[in-house]
Amino acid sequence: MTPATSDVPTSDLPTEAEALDAYSSIVVSVADRLLPSVASLTVRRRVRGHLQDAGSGSAVAITGDGFLLTSAHVVEGAEGGRAAFHDGTEFDLEIIGADRLSDLAVVRIHTETLAVELGDASELRVGQLVVAVGNPLGFAGSVSAGVVSAVGRSLTARTDRNARLIENVIQTDAALHPGNSGGALADAQGRVVGINTALVGPMVGQGLGMAVPIDEVTRGIVAALISSGSVRRAYLGVAGGSRPLPPKAATATGQARGIEVLSVVDASPAALAGIRPEDILVALDGEPVERVGDLQARMTGDRIGATLELTYVRGGQVATVDVTPVELPD
Repeated sequence: MTPATSDVPTSDLPTEAEALDAYSSIVVSVADRLLPSVASLTVRRRVRGHLQDAGSGSAVAITGDGFLLTSAHVVEGAEGGRAAFHDGTEFDLEIIGADRLSDLAVVRIHTETLAVELGDASELRVGQLVVAVGNPLGFAGSVSAGVVSAVGRSLTARTDRNARLIENVIQTDAALHPGNSGGALADAQGRVVGINTALVGPMVGQGLGMAVPIDEVTRGIVAALISSGSVRRAYLGVAGGSRPLPPKAATATGQARGIEVLSVVDASPAALAGIRPEDILVALDGEPVERVGDLQARMTGDRIGATLELTYVRGGQVATVDVTPVELPD
């Protein structure tokens, strides 16, 4: 039997040297574009009554007038600090707002900045080249490259009283170390598609890097932080997970999955509306919800106090009930 051969002539394939040169050119181009916009942060926290340098990370300039995006855990408990850029300039920073449930924060320096172009993480594909720029282990202006290892991951973010899944987290094998948090993850065109947030694995530098995606949801969070310093979220008081719908309910609703309610908080809006464990939520005000992230994305501040129609499945039957979300407490 004759072995299968590629339709592409061998002579048309790039040589190893040509492929490496092309790869290097992309990384160099992205680095040149981003390095002027990525800052090394040193934050100050109050220790025994005195402000001290007590933490570091990275941040990305997202406007021309000094607003920088970073990770919430980088600035948590901080009362200011400094931002240093690749060209050696340094500026005092003020913390505008932080949202622990997305692990995003905004700080500001009072100078003109070169803003990055924000991309759309929803367009990323597994295997796609990405470049990380940040301040790992205190080494400012460091660049590493790798590929998107996976998309659609979830990380749990917590406050003292609440927990929330950060959906569609980007997993990459680009080398990340402590200090990279808050730095940029960019695509081959130099568009920032994520903010590096976590390193997992048994040893530093040998784990998997995670980045909070830049998408429609996080853009809204960033806008809220810039305008008011905080993010308001609506709250129903349910916890659950995605599951397939029974065939009859799937036919009736036209969707394959819903959110099975595992627990309901006492006296919460969902409890007052009569929602019970084992109910399967399928829509909110006519908008389908199939995953926890779908429901979280619809719990925006404008829905606090509004009467909404919640569609659910109970005992194989589709039903609706009015529910009035309240504001998620800090």
